[in-house]
Amino acid sequence: MQEYNIHILGLSETRWNGFGETQCDFGYSLLYSGKEEDATREYGVGLLLSRSAKSSLLSWKPVSERIICARYGHDSTRVRKVTVIQCYAPTNSASTDVKSQFYEQLGHTLKGIKKQDIVILMGDINAKMGNDNVDREYYMGQYGATGTINENGELFGDLCSTHGLVIGGTLFKHKECHKVTWISPDGKTKNQIDHVAISKTWRSSLLDVRNKRGADIDSDHHLVVAEVRLKIAVPHRKPDKAARKFYIRKLEDSNCREKFSLSLKNSFELLKEIEDEQMDETWDRIRGAIIKLLRKYWGIPIQSKNLGCQQSFGQPSRRDNF
Repeated sequence: MQEYNIHILGLSETRWNGFGETQCDFGYSLLYSGKEEDATREYGVGLLLSRSAKSSLLSWKPVSERIICARYGHDSTRVRKVTVIQCYAPTNSASTDVKSQFYEQLGHTLKGIKKQDIVILMGDINAKMGNDNVDREYYMGQYGATGTINENGELFGDLCSTHGLVIGGTLFKHKECHKVTWISPDGKTKNQIDHVAISKTWRSSLLDVRNKRGADIDSDHHLVVAEVRLKIAVPHRKPDKAARKFYIRKLEDSNCREKFSLSLKNSFELLKEIEDEQMDETWDRIRGAIIKLLRKYWGIPIQSKNLGCQQSFGQPSRRDNF
Protein backbone atom coordinates (compact mmCIF):
# COMPACT_ATOMS: atom_id res chain seq x y z
CA MET A 1 0.00 0.00 0.00
CA GLN A 2 2.84 2.36 0.76
CA GLU A 3 4.61 1.65 -2.54
CA TYR A 4 1.52 2.44 -4.63
CA ASN A 5 0.13 5.12 -2.28
CA ILE A 6 -3.09 3.16 -1.73
CA HIS A 7 -5.46 4.47 0.93
CA ILE A 8 -8.28 1.93 0.59
CA LEU A 9 -7.41 -1.62 -0.45
CA GLY A 10 -10.29 -3.97 -1.25
CA LEU A 11 -9.79 -7.66 -0.47
CA SER A 12 -11.73 -10.60 -1.90
CA GLU A 13 -11.81 -14.21 -0.70
CA THR A 14 -10.33 -13.41 2.71
CA ARG A 15 -11.88 -16.59 4.22
CA TRP A 16 -12.33 -14.87 7.58
CA ASN A 17 -15.56 -15.82 9.34
CA GLY A 18 -17.64 -13.32 11.29
CA PHE A 19 -17.16 -9.58 10.94
CA GLY A 20 -15.25 -6.89 12.75
CA GLU A 21 -12.31 -4.50 12.77
CA THR A 22 -8.70 -5.29 13.59
CA GLN A 23 -5.44 -3.38 13.69
CA CYS A 24 -2.61 -4.43 11.40
CA ASP A 25 1.07 -3.57 11.07
CA PHE A 26 2.22 -0.09 10.04
CA GLY A 27 -0.95 1.52 11.42
CA TYR A 28 -3.38 -0.04 8.93
CA SER A 29 -6.92 -1.03 9.92
CA LEU A 30 -8.84 -3.97 8.48
CA LEU A 31 -12.62 -4.14 8.20
CA TYR A 32 -13.83 -7.62 7.31
CA SER A 33 -17.07 -9.47 6.65
CA GLY A 34 -17.49 -13.23 6.26
CA LYS A 35 -19.72 -16.18 6.89
CA GLU A 36 -20.96 -17.15 10.33
CA GLU A 37 -18.32 -18.17 12.88
CA ASP A 38 -19.09 -21.90 12.75
CA ALA A 39 -19.41 -22.04 8.95
CA THR A 40 -16.84 -23.33 6.49
CA ARG A 41 -14.06 -20.84 5.78
CA GLU A 42 -14.75 -19.60 2.26
CA TYR A 43 -15.51 -16.35 0.46
CA GLY A 44 -15.12 -13.27 2.66
CA VAL A 45 -14.36 -9.63 1.83
CA GLY A 46 -12.47 -6.83 3.54
CA LEU A 47 -11.21 -3.24 3.34
CA LEU A 48 -7.67 -2.42 4.45
CA LEU A 49 -7.40 1.28 5.37
CA SER A 50 -4.48 3.63 5.74
CA ARG A 51 -4.37 6.02 8.71
CA SER A 52 -5.87 8.86 6.68
CA ALA A 53 -8.65 6.65 5.33
CA LYS A 54 -9.42 5.36 8.83
CA SER A 55 -9.62 8.91 10.18
CA SER A 56 -12.21 9.80 7.52
CA LEU A 57 -14.29 6.65 8.05
CA LEU A 58 -17.84 7.66 9.00
CA SER A 59 -19.52 4.26 9.10
CA TRP A 60 -19.29 0.76 7.68
CA LYS A 61 -21.57 -2.24 7.24
CA PRO A 62 -20.77 -5.97 6.86
CA VAL A 63 -23.53 -6.91 4.41
CA SER A 64 -22.55 -10.54 3.81
CA GLU A 65 -19.61 -12.83 3.12
CA ARG A 66 -19.53 -11.32 -0.39
CA ILE A 67 -20.27 -7.62 0.25
CA ILE A 68 -18.89 -4.98 2.62
CA CYS A 69 -19.77 -1.27 2.52
CA ALA A 70 -18.02 1.76 4.06
CA ARG A 71 -18.67 5.51 3.95
CA TYR A 72 -15.91 8.11 4.11
CA GLY A 73 -15.79 11.88 4.55
CA HIS A 74 -15.58 14.67 7.11
CA ASP A 75 -18.66 16.31 8.59
CA SER A 76 -16.68 19.51 9.24
CA THR A 77 -15.86 20.07 5.55
CA ARG A 78 -17.77 20.34 2.31
CA VAL A 79 -15.90 17.47 0.70
CA ARG A 80 -18.29 15.11 -1.04
CA LYS A 81 -18.88 11.88 0.92
CA VAL A 82 -17.66 8.65 -0.69
CA THR A 83 -19.25 5.23 -0.26
CA VAL A 84 -17.05 2.27 -1.19
CA ILE A 85 -18.47 -1.22 -1.76
CA GLN A 86 -16.08 -4.14 -1.93
CA CYS A 87 -17.56 -7.38 -3.25
CA TYR A 88 -16.68 -10.90 -4.32
CA ALA A 89 -19.10 -12.10 -6.98
CA PRO A 90 -19.89 -15.76 -7.73
CA THR A 91 -17.94 -17.32 -10.57
CA ASN A 92 -19.44 -17.54 -14.03
CA SER A 93 -20.09 -21.26 -13.53
CA ALA A 94 -22.13 -20.72 -10.34
CA SER A 95 -25.84 -21.53 -10.33
CA THR A 96 -28.41 -18.99 -11.46
CA ASP A 97 -29.93 -18.86 -7.95
CA VAL A 98 -26.58 -17.99 -6.35
CA LYS A 99 -25.95 -15.23 -8.88
CA SER A 100 -29.47 -13.83 -8.54
CA GLN A 101 -29.17 -13.74 -4.77
CA PHE A 102 -25.83 -11.92 -4.95
CA TYR A 103 -26.98 -9.25 -7.44
CA GLU A 104 -30.24 -8.75 -5.59
CA GLN A 105 -28.34 -8.11 -2.37
CA LEU A 106 -25.83 -5.86 -4.13
CA GLY A 107 -28.63 -3.87 -5.77
CA HIS A 108 -30.35 -3.44 -2.40
CA THR A 109 -27.06 -2.16 -0.93
CA LEU A 110 -26.67 0.38 -3.73
CA LYS A 111 -30.23 1.62 -3.23
CA GLY A 112 -29.49 2.30 0.44
CA ILE A 113 -26.64 4.73 -0.36
CA LYS A 114 -27.36 8.45 -0.05
CA LYS A 115 -27.96 9.99 -3.47
CA GLN A 116 -25.40 12.76 -3.00
CA ASP A 117 -22.54 10.33 -2.29
CA ILE A 118 -19.87 9.34 -4.78
CA VAL A 119 -20.23 5.56 -5.18
CA ILE A 120 -17.21 3.35 -5.86
CA LEU A 121 -17.97 -0.34 -6.45
CA MET A 122 -14.96 -2.62 -6.72
CA GLY A 123 -13.78 -6.16 -6.27
CA ASP A 124 -13.45 -9.56 -7.89
CA ILE A 125 -16.61 -9.41 -10.03
CA ASN A 126 -15.71 -12.49 -12.11
CA ALA A 127 -17.22 -10.61 -15.06
CA LYS A 128 -15.70 -10.49 -18.54
CA MET A 129 -16.82 -7.33 -20.32
CA GLY A 130 -14.91 -7.81 -23.57
CA ASN A 131 -13.99 -5.02 -25.97
CA ASP A 132 -17.34 -4.63 -27.75
CA ASN A 133 -19.30 -1.75 -26.22
CA VAL A 134 -22.12 -1.59 -28.78
CA ASP A 135 -25.37 -0.83 -26.90
CA ARG A 136 -23.32 -0.68 -23.71
CA GLU A 137 -21.85 2.81 -24.06
CA TYR A 138 -23.83 4.05 -21.05
CA TYR A 139 -21.75 2.09 -18.57
CA MET A 140 -18.75 0.95 -20.59
CA GLY A 141 -15.89 2.61 -22.41
CA GLN A 142 -14.28 1.40 -25.61
CA TYR A 143 -11.06 0.02 -24.15
CA GLY A 144 -12.08 -3.26 -22.55
CA ALA A 145 -9.72 -6.23 -22.73
CA THR A 146 -9.91 -8.35 -25.86
CA GLY A 147 -12.61 -10.99 -25.67
CA THR A 148 -16.35 -11.59 -25.52
CA ILE A 149 -18.66 -10.66 -22.67
CA ASN A 150 -19.80 -13.59 -20.50
CA GLU A 151 -22.97 -14.12 -18.45
CA ASN A 152 -21.49 -12.45 -15.38
CA GLY A 153 -20.52 -9.53 -17.59
CA GLU A 154 -24.12 -9.15 -18.69
CA LEU A 155 -25.33 -9.20 -15.08
CA PHE A 156 -22.70 -6.70 -13.96
CA GLY A 157 -23.46 -4.43 -16.91
CA ASP A 158 -27.18 -4.45 -16.10
CA LEU A 159 -26.38 -3.53 -12.50
CA CYS A 160 -24.18 -0.61 -13.58
CA SER A 161 -26.81 0.59 -16.03
CA THR A 162 -29.56 0.46 -13.39
CA HIS A 163 -27.57 2.29 -10.71
CA GLY A 164 -25.74 4.84 -12.87
CA LEU A 165 -22.22 3.42 -12.67
CA VAL A 166 -19.43 3.35 -15.26
CA ILE A 167 -16.74 0.63 -15.41
CA GLY A 168 -13.34 2.26 -14.96
CA GLY A 169 -11.22 -0.52 -16.46
CA THR A 170 -12.80 0.00 -19.88
CA LEU A 171 -12.47 3.79 -19.96
CA PHE A 172 -8.72 4.25 -20.30
CA LYS A 173 -6.48 3.26 -23.17
CA HIS A 174 -3.77 0.88 -21.97
CA LYS A 175 -1.75 -1.98 -23.30
CA GLU A 176 -3.49 -5.35 -23.11
CA CYS A 177 -1.06 -6.49 -20.41
CA HIS A 178 -2.19 -3.63 -18.20
CA LYS A 179 -5.87 -4.54 -18.55
CA VAL A 180 -5.67 -8.24 -17.68
CA THR A 181 -6.42 -8.87 -13.99
CA TRP A 182 -6.41 -12.68 -13.76
CA ILE A 183 -4.22 -15.41 -15.23
CA SER A 184 -5.07 -19.13 -15.05
CA PRO A 185 -2.64 -21.46 -13.26
CA ASP A 186 -1.41 -22.85 -16.59
CA GLY A 187 -0.79 -19.31 -17.85
CA LYS A 188 -2.89 -19.82 -21.00
CA THR A 189 -6.08 -17.98 -20.05
CA LYS A 190 -6.02 -14.24 -19.29
CA ASN A 191 -9.11 -12.24 -18.41
CA GLN A 192 -10.19 -8.85 -17.12
CA ILE A 193 -12.58 -9.87 -14.34
CA ASP A 194 -11.66 -7.49 -11.47
CA HIS A 195 -13.30 -4.09 -11.81
CA VAL A 196 -13.68 -0.65 -10.30
CA ALA A 197 -16.89 1.22 -11.13
CA ILE A 198 -17.80 4.78 -10.14
CA SER A 199 -20.91 6.95 -10.25
CA LYS A 200 -21.32 8.23 -13.80
CA THR A 201 -21.92 11.76 -12.50
CA TRP A 202 -18.40 11.68 -11.03
CA ARG A 203 -16.73 10.05 -14.02
CA SER A 204 -14.24 12.95 -14.29
CA SER A 205 -12.98 12.22 -10.76
CA LEU A 206 -11.62 8.88 -11.95
CA LEU A 207 -8.16 9.59 -13.36
CA ASP A 208 -6.98 6.09 -14.24
CA VAL A 209 -7.57 2.36 -13.69
CA ARG A 210 -4.99 -0.32 -14.52
CA ASN A 211 -3.26 -3.34 -13.04
CA LYS A 212 0.09 -3.29 -11.28
CA ARG A 213 1.89 -6.45 -12.29
CA GLY A 214 4.87 -5.68 -10.09
CA ALA A 215 2.89 -5.93 -6.85
CA ASP A 216 3.66 -9.06 -4.83
CA ILE A 217 0.22 -10.09 -3.53
CA ASP A 218 0.61 -13.90 -3.62
CA SER A 219 -2.42 -14.40 -5.87
CA ASP A 220 -3.35 -15.39 -9.40
CA HIS A 221 -4.98 -11.95 -9.64
CA HIS A 222 -3.08 -8.75 -10.37
CA LEU A 223 -3.46 -5.72 -8.15
CA VAL A 224 -5.90 -3.26 -9.78
CA VAL A 225 -5.37 0.39 -8.84
CA ALA A 226 -7.81 3.24 -9.44
CA GLU A 227 -6.62 6.81 -9.04
CA VAL A 228 -9.39 9.12 -7.84
CA ARG A 229 -9.35 12.90 -7.47
CA LEU A 230 -11.83 14.38 -5.01
CA LYS A 231 -12.52 18.06 -5.59
CA ILE A 232 -13.07 20.18 -2.51
CA ALA A 233 -16.24 22.26 -2.68
CA VAL A 234 -15.70 25.81 -1.44
CA PRO A 235 -18.31 28.53 -1.42
CA HIS A 236 -18.16 31.42 -3.85
CA ARG A 237 -16.70 34.54 -2.29
CA LYS A 238 -19.06 37.44 -2.45
CA PRO A 239 -17.63 40.45 -4.29
CA ASP A 240 -16.71 43.43 -2.17
CA LYS A 241 -19.33 46.13 -1.90
CA ALA A 242 -18.88 48.90 -4.41
CA ALA A 243 -17.10 51.95 -3.01
CA ARG A 244 -19.01 55.23 -2.92
CA LYS A 245 -17.70 58.16 -4.95
CA PHE A 246 -18.68 61.78 -4.56
CA TYR A 247 -18.20 64.92 -6.59
CA ILE A 248 -15.39 66.19 -4.38
CA ARG A 249 -14.24 68.61 -7.08
CA LYS A 250 -16.94 70.95 -5.85
CA LEU A 251 -14.75 71.53 -2.79
CA GLU A 252 -12.53 73.58 -5.09
CA ASP A 253 -15.24 76.25 -5.06
CA SER A 254 -14.57 78.53 -2.08
CA ASN A 255 -18.26 79.05 -1.21
CA CYS A 256 -19.02 75.34 -1.24
CA ARG A 257 -15.88 74.56 0.73
CA GLU A 258 -16.77 77.13 3.39
CA LYS A 259 -20.34 75.82 3.78
CA PHE A 260 -19.15 72.24 4.02
CA SER A 261 -16.44 73.07 6.60
CA LEU A 262 -18.90 74.99 8.77
CA SER A 263 -21.47 72.19 8.67
CA LEU A 264 -18.83 69.56 9.42
CA LYS A 265 -17.54 71.61 12.37
CA ASN A 266 -21.05 71.86 13.80
CA SER A 267 -21.50 68.11 13.46
CA PHE A 268 -18.24 67.44 15.29
CA GLU A 269 -19.28 69.78 18.07
CA LEU A 270 -22.36 67.64 18.60
CA LEU A 271 -20.21 64.51 18.72
CA LYS A 272 -18.16 65.97 21.60
CA GLU A 273 -21.21 65.74 23.84
CA ILE A 274 -21.27 61.95 23.48
CA GLU A 275 -19.38 60.17 26.25
CA ASP A 276 -18.57 56.60 27.23
CA GLU A 277 -18.57 55.32 23.64
CA GLN A 278 -16.40 52.61 22.21
CA MET A 279 -13.93 53.61 19.48
CA ASP A 280 -15.90 51.73 16.79
CA GLU A 281 -19.10 53.52 17.69
CA THR A 282 -17.36 56.91 17.63
CA TRP A 283 -15.85 56.21 14.22
CA ASP A 284 -19.24 55.14 12.84
CA ARG A 285 -20.74 58.43 13.98
CA ILE A 286 -17.92 60.50 12.47
CA ARG A 287 -18.08 58.61 9.17
CA GLY A 288 -21.86 58.88 9.12
CA ALA A 289 -21.72 62.65 9.67
CA ILE A 290 -19.29 63.16 6.78
CA ILE A 291 -21.30 61.00 4.36
CA LYS A 292 -24.55 62.71 5.38
CA LEU A 293 -23.13 66.13 4.56
CA LEU A 294 -21.66 64.96 1.25
CA ARG A 295 -25.06 63.65 0.24
CA LYS A 296 -26.69 66.88 1.33
CA TYR A 297 -24.46 69.10 -0.77
CA TRP A 298 -23.81 66.91 -3.80
CA GLY A 299 -26.73 64.56 -4.00
CA ILE A 300 -26.73 60.78 -4.41
CA PRO A 301 -23.24 59.29 -4.52
CA ILE A 302 -22.01 57.66 -7.70
CA GLN A 303 -21.64 53.90 -7.37
CA SER A 304 -18.37 52.75 -8.87
CA LYS A 305 -18.51 49.81 -11.25
CA ASN A 306 -17.60 46.52 -9.64
CA LEU A 307 -15.21 44.92 -12.08
CA GLY A 308 -14.82 41.74 -10.06
CA CYS A 309 -17.00 38.70 -10.81
CA GLN A 310 -17.77 35.82 -8.54
CA GLN A 311 -14.92 33.38 -8.56
CA SER A 312 -14.48 29.90 -7.24
CA PHE A 313 -11.35 29.82 -5.14
CA GLY A 314 -10.02 26.33 -5.49
CA GLN A 315 -7.86 24.39 -3.14
CA PRO A 316 -5.46 21.59 -4.03
CA SER A 317 -7.39 18.49 -5.07
CA ARG A 318 -6.94 15.37 -3.00
CA ARG A 319 -5.93 12.22 -4.82
CA ASP A 320 -6.58 8.80 -3.37
CA ASN A 321 -5.81 5.37 -4.77
CA PHE A 322 -8.20 2.46 -4.41
